[in-house]
Amino acid sequence: MPLISSSYKPPFFFRNGHFATIYAGLIRKVSGVVQKRERIKLSDGDFLDLDWSFSQVPAQKLVILLHGLEGDAQRPYITGSAKLFNKNGFDACAINYRGCSGEPNILYKSYHSGATEDLNEVLNHIIRTRNYSEIYLKGFSLGGNLLLKYLGEGNLVPKEIKAAVAVSVPCNLYKSCEQLLTPKNILYAKRFKKHLLSKLKQKQYLFPELIPDSDIKAVKTLMDFDDIYTSRAHGFKDAMDYYRKCSSLQALSNITVPSLIINAKDDSFLGAECYPYSEAEKNPNLSLEVPKYGGHVGFWGKNNITYTEKRALEFFTPN
Repeated sequence: MPLISSSYKPPFFFRNGHFATIYAGLIRKVSGVVQKRERIKLSDGDFLDLDWSFSQVPAQKLVILLHGLEGDAQRPYITGSAKLFNKNGFDACAINYRGCSGEPNILYKSYHSGATEDLNEVLNHIIRTRNYSEIYLKGFSLGGNLLLKYLGEGNLVPKEIKAAVAVSVPCNLYKSCEQLLTPKNILYAKRFKKHLLSKLKQKQYLFPELIPDSDIKAVKTLMDFDDIYTSRAHGFKDAMDYYRKCSSLQALSNITVPSLIINAKDDSFLGAECYPYSEAEKNPNLSLEVPKYGGHVGFWGKNNITYTEKRALEFFTPN
């Protein structure tokens, strides 16, 4: 499908990608969303916590929300999405990845950018226990990569899934990591590393034989973390093997569900390879919108409704 022209034109201050990113991540607040938590047991003995919010009228439509790296279901970009969808007749299920709901998960492994088996289990659980005729997927950053990989890697996608929207997607994980290691992103990288190391120390307490002090000391960058923990815990040879196998870019040509990617040109987290122009042109089910502004999961909007929140609702309710 041809590239979609974007109508996003934010006020002056939000034309700075870093300001848009920081505002959305640290300053924006969303109120009025009531979430109810459900814990599900996974087939490997671990658990996931799902945070549900509901439409005021009985809904046949559900949106599943997938957060980014070191996020959770209470982040404003998740609750803001849930709030708008709830007001428009959708129930919302926000997934907290393993170890992201305020409690360490049970196993040595946790979550990563390509862990589609967990998304598959959530979908099977919902279809088995609930009665939604239409299910939609919306993911941010890591969550966007995850849902696109799921849709295009050969899974038997349930017929209930009607469409998907992915925002600020690192379609090429290595090129995104490469950008995060540049000086312009040093503050973001430090913040991510701090949170990841904190969780790794929790893992060390539970699995001291698998995580010696020398491993924790060796983590100087985000790529080190993926070399030392992510790859080992999840069956990859090293960080590069993980990036290669889990990037959604290679799966985009196989997507058969209508899907929209929204990646801002001024997103400092994304390398050039994270903008899949040719893949979108060749796949009639894949749309790509590249606004000039927006930062990383930024996209300020009036009345505390972001541009991508409105765009996702439009994409899921075209008539």
